[in-house]
Amino acid sequence: MKSALVLPMSLGLLAAACGNSSAGEVARTGATRLVSSASPILTVDPVVHWNRILIGIVRTPGAQPATVHPTRAFAMLHAALYDAVNAIDRTHAPYLIRLRSAPRGASQQAAAAAAAHGVLVALYPARSAQIDAQFDQSLTDVPEGSGKKEGIAIGAEVARRIVALRADDGSGAQPPKYVFGTMPGAYQSTPPNFPFTHWSHVRPFALERADQFRPRSPPPLTSDAYGNAVNELKSLGTAAGSTATADQALTGRFWNGAIQNYWNEIAQTASLLGSLTTAQNARLFTLLNLAVADGVIAFYDAKYAYNFWRPVTAIRAADTDGNPKTEADPDWLPEVGKTAPDPSYPGAHAVISAAAAAVLTDVLGTEPFKFSVTSEVMPGAERSFESLAAAAQEATLSRIYAGQHFRFDLSAGQRLGHEVADLVLDRFLTPRDGADREHD
Repeated sequence: MKSALVLPMSLGLLAAACGNSSAGEVARTGATRLVSSASPILTVDPVVHWNRILIGIVRTPGAQPATVHPTRAFAMLHAALYDAVNAIDRTHAPYLIRLRSAPRGASQQAAAAAAAHGVLVALYPARSAQIDAQFDQSLTDVPEGSGKKEGIAIGAEVARRIVALRADDGSGAQPPKYVFGTMPGAYQSTPPNFPFTHWSHVRPFALERADQFRPRSPPPLTSDAYGNAVNELKSLGTAAGSTATADQALTGRFWNGAIQNYWNEIAQTASLLGSLTTAQNARLFTLLNLAVADGVIAFYDAKYAYNFWRPVTAIRAADTDGNPKTEADPDWLPEVGKTAPDPSYPGAHAVISAAAAAVLTDVLGTEPFKFSVTSEVMPGAERSFESLAAAAQEATLSRIYAGQHFRFDLSAGQRLGHEVADLVLDRFLTPRDGADREHD
């Protein structure tokens, strides 16, 4: 494990104060609140600022190309931000781009803004006018002079190189047509189908190859492990007559959104409460999004290697699985209504949450850290946690309560997420000694 940047002990109290700053009311449980959309006015670091801008873009209907996973954009954005800022800061190894002539006096804020602008304009050309305006605004409080000019030049050059290096990474390929299997256990349609059948062929950001940590196959349909998992999911994750508690059912709905957005916002919270520097933020968000992006590439590899059916299919067709423990229910529906449009094994929420929590814990340390998370799909709702691990575990288990994943999907996903995160932390953005910094 790398040396951690430990958050102050007072952060738990500060986070709790921020979480309670608006007049909320309890929504079904004491753990979930409905809060005002108003938030305290804080001075926002440029890394956090551009992370927020990208989240806003990917949440805008039609802005994100349907066959390009948004985690690629987050990884590219933050890789460019990091290499631009680190070219000036020089405390850690670069990710991809080394600029040996970068002046120490260049503005890190200007470099970060120019790097973010260059990447986002390349990825979202239809939104270039808005991105240009945000870039101009972000530079208004950077003092005029050589430092600002040098920072802008550094950021623009790094962005240009990052975009060029990812231009042929396979993300632009047309997803191949999926052919459904006919045997029990084979994935069947859960529309809208298959926008990412090609994603395992996208060049990873850190992994050597997509199948580097491919999990072992799911349990046989006739096994006790499979039967137990089906019955658990059938009972807890159903839309009608669920045995889940009110809070379990609520968590199933609360986390039923783009899980990478939740974890980027958790990182924003940690950054703001910890008063991280621009260089520290650049590293934190890059490690996070490299691990998440490669976790997605890795889990799509496994999903389309095993092509395992989703619970909605498995429960309705349980009379074909050969397992005496399971019984078919042809009318069964999941708690959240629709099922995600890809094979079940392993679970995406589990992969991304495990990877994200591992990265954030490694970088920020394990001191008490109380924080709140807002929902992507339940406007105004938030849940509070006392550790990153607790949030990751709840996000993972929520997929059972949502009726989306078997428990073995989640266990495999957690292992995969940890393996990806460990590789990223061990091999990328590592600290440099004084001699390295002096001669860069």
